[in-house]
This record gives sequence, C-alpha cells and structure tokens, in this order.
Amino acid sequence: MNIDWSTTLPVVFMALMGVAMLAYVVLDGYDLGVGLLLHRATPPQRDTMIASIGPFWDANETWLVLGVGILLIAFPKAHGLVLTALYLPVTLMLVGLVLRGVAFDFRVKAQDEWKPLWNFAFWAGSGIAASSQGWMLGRYITGFAEGGAALWFAGAIALLLPAAYVLLGACWLVMKTEDALQQHAVRWAKRAWAPVVLGMGLVSLATPVVSATVRERWFSMPEFIALLPIPLVTLAALVAARAMLNSKQVLGRLCWLPFVAVVAVFVFGAIGLAYSLFPYVVMDRLTIWEAASATSSLAVIAIGCAITVPTIVGYTIYSYRVFGGKVKELSYA
Repeated sequence: MNIDWSTTLPVVFMALMGVAMLAYVVLDGYDLGVGLLLHRATPPQRDTMIASIGPFWDANETWLVLGVGILLIAFPKAHGLVLTALYLPVTLMLVGLVLRGVAFDFRVKAQDEWKPLWNFAFWAGSGIAASSQGWMLGRYITGFAEGGAALWFAGAIALLLPAAYVLLGACWLVMKTEDALQQHAVRWAKRAWAPVVLGMGLVSLATPVVSATVRERWFSMPEFIALLPIPLVTLAALVAARAMLNSKQVLGRLCWLPFVAVVAVFVFGAIGLAYSLFPYVVMDRLTIWEAASATSSLAVIAIGCAITVPTIVGYTIYSYRVFGGKVKELSYA
C-alpha cells in the first residue's frame, strides 16, 4: 500500500509535538509544583524538597525545547502566529525559568542571611512560569480570539494550571520523601485537590462556550456518548488520588499511587484537548497541512527526530531509574 507522505508526515509531527508538550507539562509540572510549595516548608524541609527534584528538573525542560523545536521547523507558519500572539507570556515564562535556574544554584552557596531570598526567587520563578503557561494554554485553546470571554477563560487557566502543578508536586513529594515532610505533602495535596477539581469542572463547562468548534465536537450525537469515557476516567483518577491520600497506606508502599493517578488526569486531559484541536495547529485558523513545511523538509527532519527522540527518552528513563526511591541529602559536589 502506498503512503501519501504529504498527508501522513504532518500528522506524525503534530502527534510527536503533542507528546513532547505533554511530557514537559507532567515532568516539569511536578517540579514547578514543588517550587510553589517551597514557602510552606521549614528550612531543612526545603533542602529535601529541592533534593527531590535536583537530578531531574533541568533535563525535564528538554521536552519543552523539543516541542517548540518541532513547532518551529515542522510548522513554521503556526510558529510565527503562535509566538507573535504569545510574545509577552512566553517572555515571562522564560524569565521565570531562568529565575528558577539561578536560584537553584545560588541558594546552596549563599550565606544564611541570603538563602531566604533565593528560596523566594525559586518560588516566584515557579509561579511566574506556571501562570504564564496557563495563560498561553487558555489563549491557544480559543485560537487567540479577542473579547472578554476569551480573556477571562485564559485567566482561569492561568490560575488552574499552577493549582494542578501544586497537586502534582505534592504527590511527587508524597512518593519521594518520608516522615514529617511526607505527612505535610499529603496535607498539601488534599488542600490542592478540591480547587483543581472545581477548576477543571468550570473550565470544562466554559470551553464549549468560548469555542463553537469544541462545542460542536463534544456535544453532538453520537460523539458525546463515544467521548464520555474521557471525562469519566479523568474524574475516576481524581477520586482515586483523593482516596489514596485519605489512606494511611499512602505513607507506605503505595506512596506512588496518588502521583500516578494525577499523571493520568493530565494524560486524559491531553487526549481530550487533542481531539478538540485536530486537525488544527491553531484553532479555526491553520490546519496541520496548511502550516506544515514541505514534505521533503519533513522527511529530513524525521531523520533527525528518529535519532534525538529515542535519545531523550532513553536518558529520561535512565535518570529516573538511577535516582529512583526516596530522596537523599542534597549535594552539589
């Protein structure tokens, strides 16, 4: 059977970009969440929290570079449109990420009187990056539409995503820490759970209001019935996470279950978003095929991705295997 590469390759690259961005949101999401929780802990606990993300946080951002790189080289028309519309929040996100990076290295070398300043910088950088990402996601879902409804929607996502990161980060700490800090992390996760559930419910109701395309795809029959498992499984994962957080077993061998459940929420949310967007790269403005590079260019890019993507996946898996288990004392030696 002959394959029409001009039709297939853009879809492949769109899927690869989506997977890269999902990996970034999950992997960098938990360490942004840990950063947002930093101010709630005691000084010794803050060191442990930083140590829990120390081997991973910088490498997690590789997935963001991969996703944006694919957008740039595989969908250049969309890249120009997206970056032009999101210039300010992208700049703020980068400022937040740079602030986190500087604070991460300086906090351990600073004198005692300056260490609170760098802890604050790490917390602030995490908040700026998370909120900026939420705003960008909200604007992207609406296709950068103008008007009060679209801006209010983006603002809601800008609040919801940091809350979701806090829940993910707290569950990461439940999995990676012990004793008093682990018990604190359980309480932090419980406090974040309700706002996340409420926020996701409100956003799910608001999305069809601000986007006629989404409304038509999700609330037409028989599509509504076929798609019903996505929100139901998402809700089940949230309930499972809360049930485990209420169980004493979460402090023992089942400490990983809440984190896995919250990751499942992100995964099914991404599946729903992908269905809502396809076949657009920019909602209602550019389809995958309209925005894609020439087929010959995509073929060359595919060769590079065939080398780099398995490498990124391989070292990600390796690093998580090497640094698995409970966190040890932070060391910069």
